[in-house]
Amino acid sequence: MKKVLIITYYWPPAGGPGVQRWLKFVKYLGEFNVEPIVFVPENPHYPIEDTSLEKEVPKGIQVLKQPLFEPYSLAKIVSSKKTGRISSGIIQTKNQSLLEKLMLWVRGNFFIPDARKFWVKPSVKYLSEYLKEESVDTLVTTGPPHSVHLIGKQLKEVTDLKWVADFRDPWTSIGYHKKLKLTSKSQKKHKDLEKMVLNEADHIVTTSITTKKEFSKLTSKPITVITNGYDTSYIPEPDLDKSFSISHIGSLLTGRNPINLWKILSRLAAENPVFRSDLQLEFMGVVSQDVMDTLYRYELGPYIKMRGYGTHTDAQRKQRQSQILLLAEIDSEETKGIIPGKLFEYMAAKRPILALGPKEWEVGKIIEECNAGRTFEYDAYETLEKTILDWYKAFKGKSLITESKDIEKYSRKALTAKLAEIL
Repeated sequence: MKKVLIITYYWPPAGGPGVQRWLKFVKYLGEFNVEPIVFVPENPHYPIEDTSLEKEVPKGIQVLKQPLFEPYSLAKIVSSKKTGRISSGIIQTKNQSLLEKLMLWVRGNFFIPDARKFWVKPSVKYLSEYLKEESVDTLVTTGPPHSVHLIGKQLKEVTDLKWVADFRDPWTSIGYHKKLKLTSKSQKKHKDLEKMVLNEADHIVTTSITTKKEFSKLTSKPITVITNGYDTSYIPEPDLDKSFSISHIGSLLTGRNPINLWKILSRLAAENPVFRSDLQLEFMGVVSQDVMDTLYRYELGPYIKMRGYGTHTDAQRKQRQSQILLLAEIDSEETKGIIPGKLFEYMAAKRPILALGPKEWEVGKIIEECNAGRTFEYDAYETLEKTILDWYKAFKGKSLITESKDIEKYSRKALTAKLAEIL
């Protein structure tokens, strides 16, 4: 059995999407003759926690921990709310306070590649000693935070292990990167580090074809696309919502604001009292102030149900209860390769997906390929309205269903089989 050392910042009790990918890989790697050893921080700053995920860590898995210095813990003394937003990736573009501007500038220019950079040196020291005593075949690093890849780089130099660098998100091309108020010197340093990692790792893994194409311009090393996926854990099938519920699960961050959708729903509610009595907008997770302001501007307040954070199981249950599942991504060139992990859980829930995002968004291709719903660009109106009315008519006739197909290849077990071939 091959041994693999996996270095990841996110691990239970971390909540949110970042923890799911490698928690699920670790869950299934043993079935493919791979023994995972996981290295995680001892005292991390997780903006979201879900202690229920600790039950999913397979028994007998060796989990190594070392402490790290977390600048976010100090920043919370100044402003816990703003620190929480920034560490969660929620960067308000409007009405930024002087403090928020300063925090972003410091985050972007003093902590390169990110605020977890202080974990690199002690981790390399600890793991170098560990690897002298323990035999490991392959080293895996997964980012963000991309400072984790610097641990992999330095370990490869002293051990010559095979190194697989997994990018759950892009590095310098991700949307929020431009909002960090980087100087030209800092921007160059980010790009230099990105290129160094891509050229010194033995194998690169990305979650989208778009990111693979971007990286292929920077390196000749092999790159494999392994998307995120859904797990096949049993969840009792809940009853569908009685209301015409349109639900968004997860963080609805700044920029992911489908204004035309809100306009359409507002007008239909104003014109049709039956539609008005049926409509419900549900949000499970944080919603940015920009989005909330727009919802209230279009008088959708009476139909909003805020659920806050829930466990992963709660989220899966809500997905299966909802009449329609909303998926939104920032409308920009940089985001066409961003495939939210919840897409695959949405597909597994087998409820119609209403997706809004940029032109040539990879998500649209997956949804069409799997017959899992409809995808629109942000400027869509008539076609978007027609789809909502068609789905509402089906809802009233108790026939709003999807006939998803070929989604099994996105199961966590099938994706782990693909990963095991690389390892």
